[in-house]
This record gives sequence, structure tokens and C-alpha cells, in this order.
Amino acid sequence: MLPCLNEAETLETCVRKALRSLAECGVAGEVLVSDNGSTDGSQAIAEAAGARVVHAPIRGYGGALLNGIEQARGRYIIMADADDSYALSDLGPFIEALRAGHDVVMGNRFRGGIAPGAMPPLHRYLGNPVLSWLGRRLFGLANVGDFHCGMRGFNAERIRALGLCMPGMEFASELVVRAALAGYDIVEVPTTLSPDGRSRPPHLRTWRDGWRHLRFLLVFAPSRTLVWPGTVLALLGLLGVAGLSFGPLSLGPVRLDVSTLVYACLMVLVGVQLVLFGGLAAIYGRQERLVPQRATDRWIRLLRLEASVTVGLLLLAAGVAGTIGALSYWGLDGFGDLDPHDTLRVVLPSATAIALGVVVFFSGLVGSLLTLRPTQPVPTIVRQKDRPEQEMVLAAG
Repeated sequence: MLPCLNEAETLETCVRKALRSLAECGVAGEVLVSDNGSTDGSQAIAEAAGARVVHAPIRGYGGALLNGIEQARGRYIIMADADDSYALSDLGPFIEALRAGHDVVMGNRFRGGIAPGAMPPLHRYLGNPVLSWLGRRLFGLANVGDFHCGMRGFNAERIRALGLCMPGMEFASELVVRAALAGYDIVEVPTTLSPDGRSRPPHLRTWRDGWRHLRFLLVFAPSRTLVWPGTVLALLGLLGVAGLSFGPLSLGPVRLDVSTLVYACLMVLVGVQLVLFGGLAAIYGRQERLVPQRATDRWIRLLRLEASVTVGLLLLAAGVAGTIGALSYWGLDGFGDLDPHDTLRVVLPSATAIALGVVVFFSGLVGSLLTLRPTQPVPTIVRQKDRPEQEMVLAAG
């Protein structure tokens, strides 16, 4: 399925290649063009070439694809760009993989072959490899080597069940990530990439769209981007606080004292907040049906209001007790000048405990607010009776 926005130069070629390939594979299908408001006559060109054209009311790459998925009549959908860069004349590998029962079939341009000048060096050697590696690491997609290939196929009904919603270029990442989180069967097939057949610049903007893809990947993996780093940071900070609260430490020629204790307390505070933010992000993801329910049950138990209030009050009590002890010691000295090397060993951990108590207390409140709204059921997919059943839809854009 391909979104279309002013693709008059290459659209006819793409449609005719796709129709010919479908016929050669013995597939009863159509080419669907999801138009995003073209002003160059692309709609008429597509219809004259034999495609069905539908209007996409939401602007953007994802908006056009979402509309195409909704309007498609086939059991399977293959999407590709309408710039004549993808191998629309060779749909066989995608069709075979879909017929074999795979939910999502990704194209891999690095395995199939990238023609000279087809992909900018920045995309080929930095952007794509880095984002693909990050996607594999964050979501366990070990078998996906080309995370952002624009040519891919999928089971239409299964994809509709995911509730995809990203209107921009990050839709490409959303489809793969949501499918992976839902446990879908994802495979790759080799495909080729040729130079863009258009004379105008592509719609893709390297840094803007690259950042949007990166942001989406990071937001969708709070455990790896927030919880794990926060846990490591908090544990390191706790070790520092535990060691320096009783006196200076020497590590070879390096002597650690109260200045290091300040940063150790800061590490604990920041680390715990990262963990809590990660938990709240996971709960939000569940409520918005972005992540599986089983992945967030633990956080709902840990961040329920009763548990957070209990832990928060205990931390506050410990901090207040330490503060009272420090004040008593100061009073015994007549509230005069004190040696900061001694008093800060009590004051800093006490102040940190008070801050943590407040953070935990209100994190439980926010977590409880997030769970007040019941999780929405997955919408039932109703097949429109006026849709003639076909095996394959190729939406071009």
C-alpha cells in the first residue's frame, strides 16, 4: 500500500508494474492508490492505469497508509512507495511469504541489492543501520535487518487489529514495533532499491523524520530507555551513599568525601525518578493499548496508591528522623558553626530520603489516576459486506 502525493511522474509506471506482477503470480487483486491531496493530476493518472483511488483525509505518509489499510478489499496488502524505486514488478517473494501464513513480511534492501545512487550515503551507512540496530535491541526483532524498508506486506485483518495511529513517517516504525509487541510472525525477504524516478526532491526529510523514528522507538520501550538505566544509576548511587555516610573512602590515590556524597545522592534521586517514569509510561501505554497488558501488571501493583503511600511515608519518616538527629546534634553545639564533613553525612541522605518519599507518594497518585479509566477492549473488526473479497491489495502512493 503506497501513499500518493503528487507522484504524476512515476505513478503510472508503478501501477502498471504492480498489476503485471499480480497477474504473473496468479493473484486476484487490485492496486489501491491512497491519495493525500495531490494537485498534479495523480488521481486521474492512477485510474487510467487501472488503479482504484481513494482519498486520504489525514495528511502525511502514515495518514495515507492508514486510509489505504482501511479501504483495502484484499486479505493481504503489500505497500510500497510510488517513486518507482521499489521492485513492484517482483511481488512474488512477498506473496509467497504471506500465503505461508506470516503476519508481516518486511523487505530487506541490503540483502536484495541497492543500486548506485538509490540511497543517500547518510541513510545507507548511518541512519538505517543505527535505527535498525536500535529496533532490534529494543524490541527483540533479531530477524529484521532493514527496519525502514518502505516495501512490506501484511495480513490486512491482523494489521487493522493493532489500532495503528501515527500519521507521519514514523508510521513505518509503528507498524513493526506494534506487530512485534503483539507477538506477530515477522519475516524478511530480499528486495531491490533503484534510484528515485522523480525529478523533484523526495518527501522524506533526513533529520526531521529520522528524529521522529528515533523518538518513537525510545518512547515505545520505557523498560530499556528508562527503567534499566534508572535502576543501574540508583544502585550505584546507593553504594556511594552507603559507603560515604560513615566517612571518606580511598580508592588508590583518589579520596572520596562529602562532595562525592552529594553526587551519589543525586544519582539515587535521578535513578529512582527514571524508574518511576518508566513504570508510569508503561501504565499509560497499557491504557492506550500501545503495549501488551501482561507487560504492565507488575507496575500497576507496584504503583497502586496504597503501596506508594506506604513506601513514601516510610522514606519521609526516615528523612525526618535523620533531620531531627542532625538538628539535635547542632543544638548540643549551641547552634554554632559545625564541621560540614560530619553533618553533611547525615543531612544529605536525610534530605534525599525526604525527596524520594515525596516523589514516590505522588507517583503512586499519578499511577492510580492512569488506571482509573478501564482498559478499552480491542475493537472488533467488521468486514464491510460491500467489499468484494480479494486475495491481494497493492496500495500505491
